[in-house]
Amino acid sequence: MDKTGCIAVLNAGSSSIKFAIYDAHEDGTELFHGQVEGLGTRPRLRMHTADGTVVATRDWPDNGLDHRAATAEIMSLGRELLAGRPVLAFGHRVVHGGTAYAAPIRVDASVMTELAKLVPLAPLHQPHNLAPIAAILEAAPHLPQIACFDTAFHRSQPALAQQFALPHALTAEGVKRYGFHGLSYDYVVGRLRETEPALAGSRLIIGHLGNGASLCAVRDGQSVTSTMGFTAVDGLMMGTRTGALDPGVLLYLLEERGYDAKAIEDLLYRKSGLLGVSGISSDMRTLRASPAPEAREAIDLFVYRIVREIGSLAAALGGVDGIVFTAGIGEHDPATRAEIAAGCAWLGLKLDPVLNVGGNGRISAEGSAMSAWVVPTDEQRMIARYTRAALRG
Repeated sequence: MDKTGCIAVLNAGSSSIKFAIYDAHEDGTELFHGQVEGLGTRPRLRMHTADGTVVATRDWPDNGLDHRAATAEIMSLGRELLAGRPVLAFGHRVVHGGTAYAAPIRVDASVMTELAKLVPLAPLHQPHNLAPIAAILEAAPHLPQIACFDTAFHRSQPALAQQFALPHALTAEGVKRYGFHGLSYDYVVGRLRETEPALAGSRLIIGHLGNGASLCAVRDGQSVTSTMGFTAVDGLMMGTRTGALDPGVLLYLLEERGYDAKAIEDLLYRKSGLLGVSGISSDMRTLRASPAPEAREAIDLFVYRIVREIGSLAAALGGVDGIVFTAGIGEHDPATRAEIAAGCAWLGLKLDPVLNVGGNGRISAEGSAMSAWVVPTDEQRMIARYTRAALRG
């Protein structure tokens, strides 16, 4: 392996691409990171060094870039800043790996064909995840590309935890619970193994709470069950997604309100959650700052659904030793953490108010029956590790 080489990571969302470049030989050494946001509206690119110093900014007019064009811009800027240091491989976050992919894999044309078949299972994510891969396959087919799957971490779940109460023929076709946010959970478990090994081997509930939100029950570092299921719209209420919903509501909308499949998809993925309930915003920071009763209602429902699901996961684990908060809301919103903890008082959970505001490491109070932690996630770094391992064979 070239000693000057780098690993590039792309994490594509519906309107943005996060990216980072790491040294290929020193695990954890970040060189640059950045994001292209506003794809489809007014795209803007910002790239930073590892310490946060801005090294490049670019803006485009309305609808100036799609995901493929944005990938080309990232590659061009990366070449410029790396000044001759070669990129040895690209790692990508791919939300859905289906039943076939339970570990990172090098992508070729046949793998792309199989991953494209999973688009109906993750319509908000999968097409955008695959667009940069397709662009690089076309522009630099010689470079290895490693797909890392959000579903892979959950393949350790017992068969019963993955099954719906549907006819066996549908289950055999792959209509089952997959779980998502696996790269985040994998990273958090890895950090705990390094810093709190006894905790990592216990019964944990990890909350990935952000615009996309889910909980995962973990025992001995492995996924036992999670709130997300067949798609990434199941489970908790999210920024714009409904979370768990009575299927009868969908039948009602189809039969009585004249919704078609596209309108239902739009409702489930883009017009519900914190945005739909509040009518104000999908951003928890905006809702916390708003005096509107609708904002408070949305926050209360978000917390209520989390507390209910914590009870469900506690039952699946047969008890809980610790709870871990991660992702945007989980890491940065002490008020939400405090409200969730208050709802879990029946589990003996009690936060230390000062530690909770600090939001770093252990935040539970002395005498709490279970510990509580804030552990920042880093999906890009997890992808880089997997990509580096794939290169080493």
